[in-house]
Amino acid sequence: MWRLVSALTEEPNISFKDITFSYLHEREFPSTLATNFDRFHKRIVFMFKKISALTLVAATLATSSLAMAKESLIERINQKGVITVGTEGTYAPFTYHDESGKLTGYDVEVTRAVAEKLGVKVEFKETNWDSMLAGLKAERFDLVANQVALTTPERQATFDKSEAYNWSGAVLAAPKESKITAPEQVKGLRAAQSLTSNYGELAKKYEAVLVPVDGLAQSIKVIETKRADVTFNDSLAVLDYLKKNPKADLAIVWQSSDKVGAGLVANKGNQEALAKIDAAIVELQKDGTLKKLGEQFFGQDVSVK
Repeated sequence: MWRLVSALTEEPNISFKDITFSYLHEREFPSTLATNFDRFHKRIVFMFKKISALTLVAATLATSSLAMAKESLIERINQKGVITVGTEGTYAPFTYHDESGKLTGYDVEVTRAVAEKLGVKVEFKETNWDSMLAGLKAERFDLVANQVALTTPERQATFDKSEAYNWSGAVLAAPKESKITAPEQVKGLRAAQSLTSNYGELAKKYEAVLVPVDGLAQSIKVIETKRADVTFNDSLAVLDYLKKNPKADLAIVWQSSDKVGAGLVANKGNQEALAKIDAAIVELQKDGTLKKLGEQFFGQDVSVK
């Protein structure tokens, strides 16, 4: 066998078949082996071809995987025809499951409309809020649709946001018969507020007397039972409540001009993809789709700042 290996090393132009046959002849192998050598040789050649083919496939897959890793979001969207989107699925009215179990909500339906404009399909991956942006950073999905505003420097350094598809800000809500029209008028009045929220701080700023509550629903109950006069809260939360409770004795009497826009969020470095998404959102604004979805979930258009 050593002679066979040496011959292959020293005489690269000699064929494997010639060397092997010579080796068998010198070792005076039985004639039956010599007679069947061609069959043996064919099997060896077949095995080498099979190994070569498998090696080529493995190399192709490795190259393909490397290419995929280098692809931008827009290239993956165009090639796969699918956008994967992270969302909670438990945050009504933005992302939740309806009575039939279908995933829906304002953010969900806007995302579906964007995907339709782009000519791609959308696949939602439900995850909890605490790990959502970490999942985006790890590229477990392409985008996040979950009322993300990117207001902190840390988030702004890591992610980019599309054109806003809705705007929200602080509002002041009071009974329908109230004469209040500005936040300065709440001085000395009772404001039902969560003591740990930004809206509680807003009530303090305007010198209201705080009535502690756990959330918006309790704030409204306290106002309805005359134990509080007003409440500061998020515009979309109040609109959602009023949409679901049209007979409630409550009205928005003032809205802050300082609003925050929510959009689809992507990792940094996906400007081309976001440009296409932005264009789709602008089209949805122009053709009335965003207005229609706003009215469906909030009772009014929330896409205008």
